[in-house]
Amino acid sequence: MTSRKPRLLHHHDRHSSRLHFLSKCSLLPRKCRLILRRSRRGNAACRVRSSLLKVEEDLDDEACELVRGLGLSIGEGDDRINAYLLKAVKNNNGIGILLLSDIFGFEDSSTRDFAYRVACNGYNVLVPDLFRGDPWTKDRPRAMLEQWITKQEPQRVRKDIDASIKWMVDEFLAAGISKKHGVIGFCFGGGRVIDVLARDQGACFGVGVSFYGTRMDPALASTIRVPVLFVSGDNDPLCTVSFLKDIEKRIGEGSEVVVFEGRGHGFAHNPSSPEEDEDAEKAFTIMRNWLHEGLVVQN
Repeated sequence: MTSRKPRLLHHHDRHSSRLHFLSKCSLLPRKCRLILRRSRRGNAACRVRSSLLKVEEDLDDEACELVRGLGLSIGEGDDRINAYLLKAVKNNNGIGILLLSDIFGFEDSSTRDFAYRVACNGYNVLVPDLFRGDPWTKDRPRAMLEQWITKQEPQRVRKDIDASIKWMVDEFLAAGISKKHGVIGFCFGGGRVIDVLARDQGACFGVGVSFYGTRMDPALASTIRVPVLFVSGDNDPLCTVSFLKDIEKRIGEGSEVVVFEGRGHGFAHNPSSPEEDEDAEKAFTIMRNWLHEGLVVQN
């Protein structure tokens, strides 16, 4: 079967130089070395300023060649949420990425693998538990999905995301770093990217990436002040191309929509065939260069 090439949809001729830049990228291997640790502080609010951007001297250099992981808790009491932090070790660029998961939650292997790869490129990736220990699971009847989603109260999810943002920004400020950060989301989390950037107004985040976002409010798009990359397939009923083009138009100049022909929902972080895997690699590379241009070059 021949590989399918992504079709880039854009409305401004000035994007041509950026698209040329994106097309010249090389692919990054999926695997990288990782150590994943749990916080020694248990359920208490976790402060790890000393380890957010700095690797402890007692860690084995070879084992921590690219990425170090840390499980942590944010907040206290009923407001406490779990998260994990993956940070680049030897090539850390001092930039944070908030990664918002799909409905399968922050511990899902597809989300973690993707977060590892982002961290391998020099970033510090924070992945919070958006569902308070109750993610959707594949063994549940599909008919219960809407009922489960209703339990994920928007106000509570928003509060947990805001707490995660504050934790991340405070850690960087404590380390003397005030760079703009990035936010990435898949599916449910991809829809929350719009919410986050609309509330942020460019204060903390410099760019966003939404992979096949769901339940997005187009009315919020016109209030976003930073460029957003939208990635989806043209065979995705949950995130249609026409809907994404409308949101892109509302955000205005700087945002882009990348559509992969023949692809459905979830292909970029959870490919299910060799052909999807090839397009997932392309999608990752486009995202990687979007982050580099919008955060590393611009910061």
